[in-house]
Amino acid sequence: MNKLLGNAPRHPGLWLDEVRDADYDWHHAPIACMPTKTQGRQELIHLSAQLAQLSQQGRWLVLINPPSIGYKQMLANAGVRMDRVLLVHAKDEVETLWAMEKALTSGTSSAVITWTKSLDARDNRRLQIVAKSARAMGIVLEYVNSHLHGDVRIEQGNLFGQQSFFSAVH
Repeated sequence: MNKLLGNAPRHPGLWLDEVRDADYDWHHAPIACMPTKTQGRQELIHLSAQLAQLSQQGRWLVLINPPSIGYKQMLANAGVRMDRVLLVHAKDEVETLWAMEKALTSGTSSAVITWTKSLDARDNRRLQIVAKSARAMGIVLEYVNSHLHGDVRIEQGNLFGQQSFFSAVH
């Protein structure tokens, strides 16, 4: 195998990807996992202005397994270009995470929002690995049981207090 590699860097993290733009900071495309008690309705309300801004860039806003919470009307009222919204309906959790991974790394999306059950440690690790090569901002909205305390909402509020959640995407 060493003879096949020749003088090429041996670590895959050092290989160059010619498709990437030189002006984009690829190391700062995080995937935020947010617990939600409102099926993501509150989170979309907070993000709708930034999503409207991103939809004007001509890349896709990908929504994976969105519940029926009136998201279409909510996004349209915020000024999101609905012709830039791509809906994906996955049949199970494995397909959901696969679709998110592909949408984040394709280079054709500016934001990917996924609704899913609570993620286990393996799925969280998978998302950390995907975040290293993500070309879009990712949000995972995890369903939370209603019996949990209100501390989750306080954490969410801090995330939305940032100047622009998607400021790094151009």
